[in-house]
Amino acid sequence: MATLRASRAWTRRQFLVRSTSSLAVASLGALATPYLSRAADRPRIAGGIQSGDVCDGSAVIWARADRPARMHVECSTVESFKSIIASSSRNALPDADFTAKLQLDDLPSGQDIFYRVRFDDIATGLRGESRLGHFRTAPAASQSISFVWSGDVGGQGWGIDVARGGYRSYRTMLDNRPDFFIHSGDHIYADCTIPAEQKLPNGETWRNLVVEEKSEVAHTLAQFRGNYKYNHLDEKFRAFHAEVPMFAQWDDHEVTNDWSPTGSYDDAGFEDDGTPRLVARARRAFFDFMPIRNIGAQQGRVYRKIGYGPLLDIFMIDMRSYRDDNWNKGSDHRGWILGAEQLAWLKRELAASRATWKVIAADLPIGLISLDAVALGDGPPDRREHEIADLLCFIKRAGVRNIVWLTADMHYTAGHYYDPNKAQFRDFEPFWEFVSGPLHAGTWGPAELDNTFGPVVMYQNGCSAAQGDNLAPCFGLQFFGRVDIDGGSCVMTVTLKDVDNRSLWSVDIAPQSQARPAVVAQHS
Repeated sequence: MATLRASRAWTRRQFLVRSTSSLAVASLGALATPYLSRAADRPRIAGGIQSGDVCDGSAVIWARADRPARMHVECSTVESFKSIIASSSRNALPDADFTAKLQLDDLPSGQDIFYRVRFDDIATGLRGESRLGHFRTAPAASQSISFVWSGDVGGQGWGIDVARGGYRSYRTMLDNRPDFFIHSGDHIYADCTIPAEQKLPNGETWRNLVVEEKSEVAHTLAQFRGNYKYNHLDEKFRAFHAEVPMFAQWDDHEVTNDWSPTGSYDDAGFEDDGTPRLVARARRAFFDFMPIRNIGAQQGRVYRKIGYGPLLDIFMIDMRSYRDDNWNKGSDHRGWILGAEQLAWLKRELAASRATWKVIAADLPIGLISLDAVALGDGPPDRREHEIADLLCFIKRAGVRNIVWLTADMHYTAGHYYDPNKAQFRDFEPFWEFVSGPLHAGTWGPAELDNTFGPVVMYQNGCSAAQGDNLAPCFGLQFFGRVDIDGGSCVMTVTLKDVDNRSLWSVDIAPQSQARPAVVAQHS
């Protein structure tokens, strides 16, 4: 990944909601060399542009061309691009399906950064269109922060129905003007096709945009990549990602349902290191299409820490790539879902964090019963629960304060308070876990909780028994969560919201110097 370094002093400015006219003026004023050919001959940006992994001084910019081309990125602190602060470029070649990403370093803290992307045809040198994007770097001081999270896009055959508004949740999240977005996994459903039509329980018909790559379950690299390209067909998806940086993690449907690191998923066989080729192809497509930074020698590693100023550290964990393969059952009563290396990293980074709040962004919940996740049912820790018990015990012993877990996966929204006084395993301090999704997929009813770690349902919303499971997105039960951290009081407010931007429930959580988290207020 190439690196882009800023060369001049930066100034602060307020984020501006750009109008269509300002976008057009900035695009035409950029890159002053005149075009040399008809529009049809110029390289195009195929889909949207994205930023990701934004912290106090760094960000990743991503885009995809329609041919072999060189991506050029220019940055400014003003949306007119009157002053270009830095620029750099990188090739977009067939080997990466014409995707390219640049890492920007040495950026100022707490600053709105405007960037524009264009591609130049490698063969002819012709310049293509420019596309504008925006992100805001993490603050250096204790300033207020707002972000959203969710997951699960394009599942169960519910694709882009243009007449029904497409991926409406992305427009709603954009209206919240968050500093960033945590995608909790299931960016795609590689194991689900998207048919032309699906019947709805009210007798109406859902009509999808269809593409060849989504006509069958993904096996080839091209099919996995096609799943990501499908999402970029939606205008609300593209608009959101141009304005809001994404912190991406993955779960199972980026590969196939409920996958674990070992075992053959199709007849493609294995790589030399024992990795199933299906997983290797899926991982490559994920990194091709996500604005995610590469981590040194550990290419393809998803778990990482993102520091977002003195109030917040985010620990993006991977509960998929290092798990055991016994489907959370077996006779040895031991199991793992993080793996020894990731667990040691998480403990070390949590203990070293000096941020007021530590958010663990998980791709699966802790206390909802699922053979694919952690919880097995009531009783003391067993199998994968041992690893979570070890982590929770360490957090208590190390005196790590103000930890909140965020996740999606379950296709409904909920707030859970984990209380050791109600748990079978009690050697931990109480904490919150919030679940919210799907963004655009079928909705399910709430799942059963077990009492191993004492979760208490403070709020939940999903399908009713009368509605049944896999309720289509058009029925409104699509969810995301919003987190606000006040720069003065440092109180964290978590709000669970729906696709129509209704605030369904919220809770204010005061930061603690003592281990026990305090609830300020709950609101329905």
